Amino acid sequence: MNTLMNTYLKIRDLLQHEEGQDLVEYALLITLIALAVVGGVNHVASAVNNTFSRISATLS
Repeated sequence: MNTLMNTYLKIRDLLQHEEGQDLVEYALLITLIALAVVGGVNHVASAVNNTFSRISATLS
């Protein structure tokens, strides 16, 4: 229970101070960048897979 209260107090302090707002903004920015990277990697992976499939079909 004490740990839960300490966590609550830390989160409350972060939300009340500007430093906490900066932290939340950075976390959101990193999340958006990570989603963009995952989407880009999926697109590149499917393009590479299609290329190798065409090469394999051509060679056989």
